[in-house]
Amino acid sequence: MTGSALWYASRGAGVVSLVLLSGVVLLGILHRSGRPLPGLPRFVVAGLHRNISLLALAFLTLHILTAVADSYVAISLIDVIVPFGSAYRPFWLGLGAVALDLIVALIITSLLRARLGHRTWRALHWAGYAVWPIALTHGLGVGTDVQQGWLLALTVFCASLVATAMGWRWWTVRSPEPLRVEQPAAR
Repeated sequence: MTGSALWYASRGAGVVSLVLLSGVVLLGILHRSGRPLPGLPRFVVAGLHRNISLLALAFLTLHILTAVADSYVAISLIDVIVPFGSAYRPFWLGLGAVALDLIVALIITSLLRARLGHRTWRALHWAGYAVWPIALTHGLGVGTDVQQGWLLALTVFCASLVATAMGWRWWTVRSPEPLRVEQPAAR
């Protein structure tokens, strides 16, 4: 693969990762709400959340490997794992490393879920809420297409969807459904 092909592959995989991770966060929020989604049973939402997470991980891996392989900018595997040590845009690339480290922690704790117990796993899984805005900020800071309207519009769209879902989730926690009192049958 040539340098420009690697650059395009890294960019494309990063953009797809943004969309998929946004979907993962959305599905996680919707699944955790405990309220059924019209036409989708909870097990379907949980399965989508899990499968889209795996797909996002595959594109994230492609994003990272192509960025490291591309000789245009010197990014080492250490820079990918250890935050804020890169010579290239250390803060922005460091945010990507923090997001990756949190994702690895999520993967490990999810694989150990049965051993950790549900309550412990769920507490650790809250790190997922930190991954998304950190990864989004990484993309805004290091992304070369942010100055072009299409990527900024896509980023704003993803952020709007996640913010709306978080607002909906917060609202549903604060205002539970009213209790439905059964009326006695007429005699």
